Formats: sequence, structure tokens, C-alpha cells
Amino acid sequence: MRSHITLRQLEVFVAVARLGTVIAAADRLSLSQSATSQALSDLERQLGVVLFERPGRRLTLNDLGHQLLPRAEQMLDQLQEFVVAAREPDDALQGKLVIAASATIGTYLLPPLAGKFGGLHPAVDLRLRLRNTGEVIADIQRFEADLGLIEGRCHEPGLASEAWCEDRMQIVCAPDHPLAEGGAIDDEGLNRESWILREPGSGSREVLEAAVLPRVTRLRVRMELGQHEAIKQAVAAGLGLGCLSHLSVRGELQRGELKALSHDLPLTRHFSLVWHPGRYRSPVWQAFKVFLLEQDTTKPDAR
Repeated sequence: MRSHITLRQLEVFVAVARLGTVIAAADRLSLSQSATSQALSDLERQLGVVLFERPGRRLTLNDLGHQLLPRAEQMLDQLQEFVVAAREPDDALQGKLVIAASATIGTYLLPPLAGKFGGLHPAVDLRLRLRNTGEVIADIQRFEADLGLIEGRCHEPGLASEAWCEDRMQIVCAPDHPLAEGGAIDDEGLNRESWILREPGSGSREVLEAAVLPRVTRLRVRMELGQHEAIKQAVAAGLGLGCLSHLSVRGELQRGELKALSHDLPLTRHFSLVWHPGRYRSPVWQAFKVFLLEQDTTKPDAR
């Protein structure tokens, strides 16, 4: 038996899935609550399945609903592109692209690149999300972002990834720290000193631990902070050492607010592009990926 699924039913399904209630979905779609509820009921009836758990007033996707949500969103995206192409049949690149970027990339590298791309393609709607690396991966897996930019490599077998550019990590301390005069740190110092680091799951934390833990008894983590600026302030106050991308400490090093320590640790890493091979890759997606790979991120104007 053929089902006649409508655009409105798909829009309601996605809105309820994202917002959690019929009331919120109706408001988002400018529909009455009864029309929204009816559209959702009709969709489940025509499919012959239940898509939501209904504990009280809140609707929560069941396992099947979670599987179908990305497909519904993809169909709506493709339909929107179809409508835009029909109304404005020219060569201008148009559409929406959701990009999830880990903290270093999203703070210091992506904004100027997104601005440059937006200048070339003003009809493109770029949506940027700032996450840690683990959260970027989760966004891609849940189809909540079209493209991820992460620090380090992607080890998830179900995702596709490609190396993008190289980044150099720097160990830094306060200018009046005992190690600042010598300007270097050895294995004894790695064992002895306290650290101010990002939270577990961040790319910079992963790189440092991979380099240091084989050579020390343990890493003495004094503080875990979720923001680069907070880490730099804590390090400058003499609370411990930090390990951050050179992108994030260039200004502080030039102004003498932090001191870089030389070392023999392998703290060079790659930034990577990550995407789900099952998600629709629109012309905007393709163009932005090519744009990123063509940029020389070592030049100051790329930052």
C-alpha cells in the first residue's frame, strides 16, 4: 500500500523531534496545535509505526525515530534547494551549511575563513557551532552538522575524514615562572609541574596526553577549563603550565604576557575535516570543502 507523505508532515516530525513538544513545534511552524498534532498522527498512521515515546506532554524520539530523523532533514534540505534553484535559476551558490568546529579552529581560524567564503558567496547561509572535538564528532554522527572541523584525527569508523592543515602546540608558562628563565622543560619538569588544561575530549588535551604520558608517572592536572582565554589567564597568574595551539597564544607571547617553553615532545598535529558519508553533500558543502583545502592557513590573513 502506497503512503502519501506530505511536506507538512515531515516538517512537523522534524520540529517536534528537535523541540520536544507539539506546542513548541506549532509555534515554530505557525500552525495550530491541533493541526500539528494531526499531521504527526497522520504520519505515524501512514507509515504504520510509532516514532515517539510520549511520557506526559513531552515527546521523545524512539530508536526508529532517531534513525529516520536525519533522512527527513535531508529530504527537507534537498527540497529547499530545489525550490531555490527553481525560483532563481542562476549560477549563484545558495543554501545553508551547518559547520561544527572544535574550540581552537572555531575561535581562531574559522571565523575569518567563513567571512571570506561568505564574501565570495553572499547567498550562502553558514551556521557555525563551537564544540570540543568529541562533541563535533557526536554532532556529525547525529546528522546535526554537515561538516566538522576537529583537532587531530577522527577515529570513528562510521565517519569519513580528511587531513586539512597542520597546527603546532606550545607549552607556555607565566613570565615569572621558575622555568621561564631557562626557557625549556625536560622530563623532570613534566613530572613535577602542575597543568591547566582543557577538559577531557578536547583535541589539545588528547595531543598533550599522547605525547607526555609515556614519559611521566602521571600528569598533575590542577585545573580543567573549557575556554582558551580562561586557561591563558590561569597560566599568566602562575597557577601552572598550559599547552595550547600557537594560534591561540601568538598575541600573549608577542606582548610578553606568556613565555613559551622549548621541549622535545611531538606536539604537532593536524586539523581534520569530518563528515558522515550517509548525509547529503550539497553543492554548498562541496564548494566550502574545496575552499578550505585551498586556503594557506599559515598566513596571518587566514587567521
